[in-house]
Amino acid sequence: MGGTVLVSGTLSDAHTWNLIYVHLFLEERGYTVSNLGSCVPDDLLVRSCRELRPDLVVLSSVNGHGFDDGLQAIGAIRAEPGLRHLPVVIGGKLGTDGLRNAGSTRRLLDAGFDAVFDTGDLGAFELFLNRHRTAAA
Repeated sequence: MGGTVLVSGTLSDAHTWNLIYVHLFLEERGYTVSNLGSCVPDDLLVRSCRELRPDLVVLSSVNGHGFDDGLQAIGAIRAEPGLRHLPVVIGGKLGTDGLRNAGSTRRLLDAGFDAVFDTGDLGAFELFLNRHRTAAA
């Protein structure tokens, strides 16, 4: 079994198909998934992390504001003492310019994300999941 994953949209992102896709992608790989849906406020995300105690949190955004929303969300998560070491990743369309930005990726990682997937490469995400599963075992 893969463990429990909390999937969530970001604060300003009302899209849901990406969340459904990620949810199904994870379930097909043996994970138990809790999906918070779209436009998730940081306090709900943090409270859900505390209550559900997932093995991994996956934030997904396709509206282009994932970078800003992600920085805010990871700040709220990492501010909670019990969540400082919870694995959290973000992926999707993280900027509005449509370009991959190594500086933005670095800032997200420095802020506390364990991985950033901004290229749409599900292979990289799956490699991360396999490494995470192995490390947790």
